[in-house]
Amino acid sequence: MASDCLKKAGQVAVLAVALLAGLSRIAVSQEIIGRPGETPEQRDARMKWWREARFGMFIHWGVYSVPAGIYKGKEIGGIGEWIMHNAKIPVAEYKQFARQFNPVRYDPDAWVRLAKEAGMKYIVITSKHHDGFALFDSNVTDWDVVDATPYGKDLLKPLAEACAKHDLVLGFYYSQAQDWCHPGGAAAGGHWDPAQDGSMDEYIRKIAAPQVTEILSNYCRLGILWWDTAVDMNRERADMLLPLVKLQPDIITNNRLGGGYGGDLSTPEQHIPATGTPGRDWETCMTMNDTWGFKSYDHNWKSTETLLRNLVDIASKGGNYLLNVGPTPLGEIPDPSIERLKQVGRWMKVNGESIYATTASPFSRLAWGRCTKKLNDAGATLYLHVFHWPEDGKLLVPGLRNEVRSAWLLATDRTLATTAGADGVVVDVPAESLDPIDTVVVLEVKGKLDIEKVLPGQAADGTLTLLADLAEIRGSQAQVESIDGQSNIGWWTNPRDSVAWSFKVEKGGRFKVTATVATPAQSSKFEITVGDRKLAAQIAGTGSYQTFKTVDLGTIEIEQGPCELNIKPVRDGWQAINLRSVVLKPAD
Repeated sequence: MASDCLKKAGQVAVLAVALLAGLSRIAVSQEIIGRPGETPEQRDARMKWWREARFGMFIHWGVYSVPAGIYKGKEIGGIGEWIMHNAKIPVAEYKQFARQFNPVRYDPDAWVRLAKEAGMKYIVITSKHHDGFALFDSNVTDWDVVDATPYGKDLLKPLAEACAKHDLVLGFYYSQAQDWCHPGGAAAGGHWDPAQDGSMDEYIRKIAAPQVTEILSNYCRLGILWWDTAVDMNRERADMLLPLVKLQPDIITNNRLGGGYGGDLSTPEQHIPATGTPGRDWETCMTMNDTWGFKSYDHNWKSTETLLRNLVDIASKGGNYLLNVGPTPLGEIPDPSIERLKQVGRWMKVNGESIYATTASPFSRLAWGRCTKKLNDAGATLYLHVFHWPEDGKLLVPGLRNEVRSAWLLATDRTLATTAGADGVVVDVPAESLDPIDTVVVLEVKGKLDIEKVLPGQAADGTLTLLADLAEIRGSQAQVESIDGQSNIGWWTNPRDSVAWSFKVEKGGRFKVTATVATPAQSSKFEITVGDRKLAAQIAGTGSYQTFKTVDLGTIEIEQGPCELNIKPVRDGWQAINLRSVVLKPAD
């Protein structure tokens, strides 16, 4: 796909005029998912490459990489590409940074080779971000890399050529609703400089729509158009842009255009939805540190373990992972990003089969890791991603009733024995894992998947251990992450989020409740409920989000049978915590 080019730009420009003239024909009565009039079969064909890819590179690059998070000697809070907004830098002053944007070390071929080495299948780059600076030669403004910088060359064309050469799909990000340097473009995001005054409608008509036409017309066939920030994008404004996607008949768009248009993809940012987005294609975009655009002092890099397990977690929920790099003004991807991408790539070279073209896990929860699958005429291939290796060499695949044709270690092709039991299939695995981050066990099973939901039960002494990996997260922010090789529920910043565990109790009674938690806050309050019984709980700070301590929370009565334990924050006393586990131990 990446090697197919469009016809002459002049022909495409004529098509663009015709499309804009016919805006009124677009139906406005309902949200459009994908394309108006597209059949499900046509949509599946258009989405096929993306659904098989699973892993892509996001690139945030622009003039904001010059100040790199520092303005007038002060570190400016927030993400790097928002420095103009967050420091309220006047337009004329901000534009002076372009004189220092000279990416003489830019090597697009090396960037694409790095993405490919990491196991990525596509790249999305910011053709224009909220500061309005274009990485291409725009005919509608001189606020672009060709006219405003000493570099003086289009940055997207050589990247498109490199993607075609190495068979990666290229996509363009375009900020359609915010532009802090063009009149009218800052209306949506608030403005601080009279130079930003103007009509948003005129901005879209004279800048955004022509530029979208340019990026869709002047490059080879694109895979993705990634809109961003739909602030104040009503239906009329969106209708100035939506028809332009026909310039690239097979292009995929996301859900950030505005105007009620859903696009092809949902785009959760910086978090992984607890259950994915069933019935909807989705893609988590995420930074490697705490910023998208380059910041010289942001060294809070995620570990390779976290990045890799994020990829697996996302694939196990049926989504894609768009992982960001933020190059410097010289055109270099930071070394920590390169190091981590190469490490992920080494794992993908061995285990990529368990990610590419897979679909979501058929299991609700797995205490030891995640599962991805591929269906076939004879049955299914299950890829068991084992994060926590069983000490006894027995890997339980809970509730699996299918006959297992064969089982093996993906990395070595070593055959493994399996036994069907009351609780599912047990796989005999080696004493030690092959990979400390994720060892993949493959099961080839016969027939339509038949999986019975098995609730975790009590140990021999009556204890119930509820691990983070088995929790059902109900909300928008909290998610399972890994710290020091152990899973915990983190990013629990929204007090509306709650977590729950389902389990069964063979012998009821009073249970002592303990939790293993970490938080830098002085204290945090929440409520534990099991059935109609409630337990008010409060924990003291542990010093940091990485310092875990096991704390006593009190006792609660639990009856025999299927149960659900729910933890809900107390609004006026909640502070974010990391929760590794809850243990219920008989008190009598």
